[in-house]
Amino acid sequence: MNVTPDKLMNMFEDLAEKMDINIVQDKGNFNGGACTIDNESYIVVNKSKPIEQRLKILANAFKKENLTDTYLIPALRSYIDKVTNG
Repeated sequence: MNVTPDKLMNMFEDLAEKMDINIVQDKGNFNGGACTIDNESYIVVNKSKPIEQRLKILANAFKKENLTDTYLIPALRSYIDKVTNG
């Protein structure tokens, strides 16, 4: 199943909403990553970076979450596994 980068981004945004994780997209001198502030989870993504790099940041951040009991669209689960090497 071939999924466009924009569609993957939408899938990550839907997953973040379902898991109560805030995705913050901004510009600056940073790569991005996950953090917790005042018991709220955030994934910060640099929107001036190429979409492939932003997707990798999201994949790595979600890989660290407990996704065992969370339904993931198969294409999204496959992308996360591929990018994070399993």
